[in-house]
Amino acid sequence: MNSPPLQDAELVEAAQQGDRDAFGVLVERYQDRIYNMLLRVLGGREDALDVVQEAFVQAFVKVDTFREEAKFSTWLYRIAMNRALSHRRRRRVGMSIEDAKQQWGKEPMSHQPGPESRLIENERAALLQSALATLGEQHRQLLVLREMERCSYEQIAGILELPMGTVRSRLFRARMQLKERLRELMPDA
Repeated sequence: MNSPPLQDAELVEAAQQGDRDAFGVLVERYQDRIYNMLLRVLGGREDALDVVQEAFVQAFVKVDTFREEAKFSTWLYRIAMNRALSHRRRRRVGMSIEDAKQQWGKEPMSHQPGPESRLIENERAALLQSALATLGEQHRQLLVLREMERCSYEQIAGILELPMGTVRSRLFRARMQLKERLRELMPDA
């Protein structure tokens, strides 16, 4: 009979005592979620892969500093977001809407029948990603965490180290800004 999977806290404790395999389980558990979040925040696959690797290396090096004041996932998301900010600062390259469209490539297909509906959905996804890419770093992070990663306001506050009221007000402004960008991209809609 298989034993139940270990909880994050148990794996962290083992990793803090030098168990590399325990940390490996944590990497397997979170790597896809962190990658998907970073892909949306950074806008490029290569950048997201680089930052995922940096984030997990930093988490491994600093696992001894983790205290259970927050969930491990919140701590890990915070590291990933901080690495993404550092990565962006190093690059300091502006991205046009057309560059963003090209860099995102193909979007996942929906399960709706017919090529027309898939084409329309892909176009909408590309427009959304393009609009998202034009937002400021803070607004993009908030929207990705809330709308795409489905993080609670409390989790976002912990990840970004912001007061709850600030998260709510910035998220409101981010949604309004995204709505305006989408109107610019789709004036007929």
